[in-house]
Amino acid sequence: MSAFFHQLVYFARTALRGLRASPVTSAVSIATIAVAVIPLGGLLVITGNMRALLDAYGRERHLTAFLDPQLADAQAEALARHVGALAGVAHVELVSREQALERFRKRLGGSALLEALEENPLPASLEIALRPEDRSAERVRAVAAAIEKLPGVDEVAGGETWIEGYARALALVRGAGAGLGAVLAFATLLVVANTIRLAVYARRDELEILALVGASRTFMRTPFLIEGVVQGALGGAIGLALLYGAFRVVVPQLGDALELFLGWSDPSFLSARGMGLLIGGGAAFGLVGAAIAVARTRIS
Repeated sequence: MSAFFHQLVYFARTALRGLRASPVTSAVSIATIAVAVIPLGGLLVITGNMRALLDAYGRERHLTAFLDPQLADAQAEALARHVGALAGVAHVELVSREQALERFRKRLGGSALLEALEENPLPASLEIALRPEDRSAERVRAVAAAIEKLPGVDEVAGGETWIEGYARALALVRGAGAGLGAVLAFATLLVVANTIRLAVYARRDELEILALVGASRTFMRTPFLIEGVVQGALGGAIGLALLYGAFRVVVPQLGDALELFLGWSDPSFLSARGMGLLIGGGAAFGLVGAAIAVARTRIS
């Protein structure tokens, strides 16, 4: 155990000495990994929030039944009670035409365009929450069909088309992210591999001495692998910090656009698992790049 511990200390000291001996090339490698981490982390933020929106919509799945404009208030209230008694319906809220207009006005921030309207163009509606066990696609369609047949109901919207389109958009973003990740990973591995290869050449005399005293190839290669891991982890951490700074600065400026795209204007940053994934991914890039370098460089 003592010999193993001394080996670890030697490897760590040798790796740190190597990083200090070539600060410029190490900095280039770290910066490259950081630059690669930023767009990949940004895609994780976007897809994570899009996925959260779909999950939230699934948990709160509801239908909206738009009512006939000629329907009297008493008839609308009776219809709401009838819908509330249907199988699969958990709760029904009647939204009057005035309430619908007020909600729309608040959503637009009190737009002056609404003041020019001579009459309210919005219909009354029923907002129908479904029971958790009745939120499957089949049950939603069945409940919607039953409500649409009722007198006084003009149309029932359940958001199925929106959900399918949004899910396709999410898959498209993920596919683009995978392609971008592959390109960035390849470029990053090349930079890290060349950096470690330069470090190997710079320490060739030291390596020849170690070989003469009987050091194994694994013993000589390990410090370079540690250098790659350290460079990768530092690059991942720096990229993550820059991404978080950009998130805190940019998101408040894009509130309206994010609300349109993501469904709310207060998206969340990466989880602890996501942040660990970025830093760990950077370390993995560094390790693989270093492994490629030492494999392609003759170390006696």
